[in-house]
Order: sequence, then structure tokens, then C-alpha cells
Amino acid sequence: MKIALLGAAGQLGKDLAPRLRGEVVPLTRAECDLTNPDRLRDTLADIRPDVVVNCAAYNLVDQAESTPEAAFAVNTFAVRSLAQVCDSLGCLLVQYSTDYVFGLDAGRSTPWTEADGPGPVSVYGTSKLAGEYAVRATCERHLVIRTCGLYGVWGVGGKGGNFVETMLKLAEVGKPLRIVGDQRCTPSYTADVAEASARLIERGTTGLLHLTNAGDCTWFEFASEIFRLAGSNVEVSAITSKEFGRPAGRPPYSALALDRLADEGVTMRDWRDALAAYLRERTQR
Repeated sequence: MKIALLGAAGQLGKDLAPRLRGEVVPLTRAECDLTNPDRLRDTLADIRPDVVVNCAAYNLVDQAESTPEAAFAVNTFAVRSLAQVCDSLGCLLVQYSTDYVFGLDAGRSTPWTEADGPGPVSVYGTSKLAGEYAVRATCERHLVIRTCGLYGVWGVGGKGGNFVETMLKLAEVGKPLRIVGDQRCTPSYTADVAEASARLIERGTTGLLHLTNAGDCTWFEFASEIFRLAGSNVEVSAITSKEFGRPAGRPPYSALALDRLADEGVTMRDWRDALAAYLRERTQR
């Protein structure tokens, strides 16, 4: 099986490449820009992959509110072009999406299933949802994977970074921290998401599927566990999303149900265990 991996230079892409079974052709933005449909078509036609995995995305959540055209160019229109190419080649397209396709139901308190109707509250979430629809409507063979709050060791010291690294850097400053405590989700370790994704691809799973670590927490609870495991004594307090004051809306509750994932024979470890594994692995880099 030949697999073309788009976004291979990102945190998820770098964890995914060594876990995929088969001949993997890693493609960075410089080699295959999603927003250049002609080059995209030519590149994939030359490779003739059995599977295309797209880890590339526009993920500047707050910036998307003021520059929506940039978010839609990558997350919707480029994804539509990719889906058209994959359908013409008869290959499976694996597209990653986000828990941010939810949020409109502010009273939600149980994990979202794949059958639940989405309702994003940000430009970013809307652009990703539109990308989902483009894939599902355009490419007959597809697997759309919704995940959440990715962090991985390839973000350590990198340009992109991740929430865990941001917290650890802020803790070094020694000042009290105020972290949002009214958004509940499931931050997920890219190594776990990558391993599960590789198993799903090998099984030939298709359709829409939720994939995160197990359990859920607020960002305040996540940060508190980061500091506990890291042995940091930084003072941390919970604040509301309104107090934090970011341009883009966030889902107040976006934990994703993993029942269908379990039906596919894949179980995920709890977010606490995943975080502990990440903190151990990062010291080995």
C-alpha cells in the first residue's frame, strides 16, 4: 500500500509517518501546497497512492476571525480540490477535522457522537466543517477523523509549539497563571492519535469517526495536571472564557464520544496517562 502524507512536517504528520504500514511518501507544503490545485493534481497523479492522508490545515483560530478567506482557502476550498483529485484517482482520502465543529449547544454535557448535528461558533470551526462536507460529498472513499487539542513531541522547541509547551514555558517565568476553566474537551497526544489512525487505515475504515484520548477536562484542569506531573509549584487559577477575551468563540463542551472507535477495535488511554507519556518522551528528544 502506497500512502501520500500531506502536512508531513507538522506534529501529527511526523508522528504518523513512522506508524503507517506501507510505502509512505511524505509531502511538506513546499513539495505539495494544498492551495495550488494544479500542482496538487500533478503530484498525486505521479505518486498514484492508494491512500492520501491530509494533516495540513489552517489552525490559527483567533486570526481566522479577521482573515476568514485564509481559513476557508486551506480548510475548505483546498480540501475540496484534494477530494476531487482523490476521487478521480480512486484512492482513500483521510481528512482530519476538529471538535470545534461543535459549540452552538452551550448546555451540552455529554460527549458528542458522529450522529449529532454540528454547530460551530467560530470561523475556524465553520471552515473545518465545510471541509468535512466537501470530502464527504466529493470523494467516495473517505475517512474524516475529528480530534481535539493536539500536542506532540515534534512541537517541543518548534515554531508551532503546543499547549503543554506553552504552559511549561510560562511556569519557568514564575508568575501566577490564569487558565480558562469553562471549556471542557479532551486534549490528545499526537502519538496516540497517529497510532490509532494507522490502525484504522490498515483496517480500511471509512466514514466519519471521532478520535481523541479518553476522558475530558477543562484547560485549567489540564494545565494543573501538567504542572503536577512536571513538579512545578506555579500558582494557577481558573477564569472564564469571557475573562480571557479571545476573538474566536470556543465550544464550552466538546468532548467526543469514542463508541464508534471502539467498534473498530481501537481503545484510547486516558488523557492523564497520555500526558504523562508525553512528558517522559519529550525529555528524550
